[in-house]
Amino acid sequence: MKPLIDGVRVKRLVRHCDDRGFFQEILRDDDGLLRRFGQASMSLTYPGVIKAFHWHERQDDLWFFPAGNAQVVLHDLRALSPTHRRTDVHYLGEHNPILLLIPAGVAHGYRVLGGEPAVILYFTTESYNPADPDEKRLPWDDPSIGFDWRTEFR
Repeated sequence: MKPLIDGVRVKRLVRHCDDRGFFQEILRDDDGLLRRFGQASMSLTYPGVIKAFHWHERQDDLWFFPAGNAQVVLHDLRALSPTHRRTDVHYLGEHNPILLLIPAGVAHGYRVLGGEPAVILYFTTESYNPADPDEKRLPWDDPSIGFDWRTEFR
């Protein structure tokens, strides 16, 4: 489809679905739509799913959950950081609409809370490069982090 107004461009979005939900890139710096940008992506995750942990050497992430709710867990892997090896927990979602900046070197993951899927929109300082991915992984139950993902009933 060719836009009717000069300079207007359309990018069709591709959604990658699996048994956990879906992943969808929204905007990349190599799309040529903006002068400078990393990437914007969206993912839907089903209730009870844990997506953790991963971290980046170069890339910062900015997270926002516009639908559903999630427990977000951060763990500082940066050796020179004053908060090295500290774990932090945030609750993001439609009931707590905030943006969360996650610097490079901080491991991050989340668990969907409640009975509805959670949608995350996230923006990065670099677009994903399959030839040189800036994506390091740790198990969701990594003993060096030692995070207990169970809900504490009180």
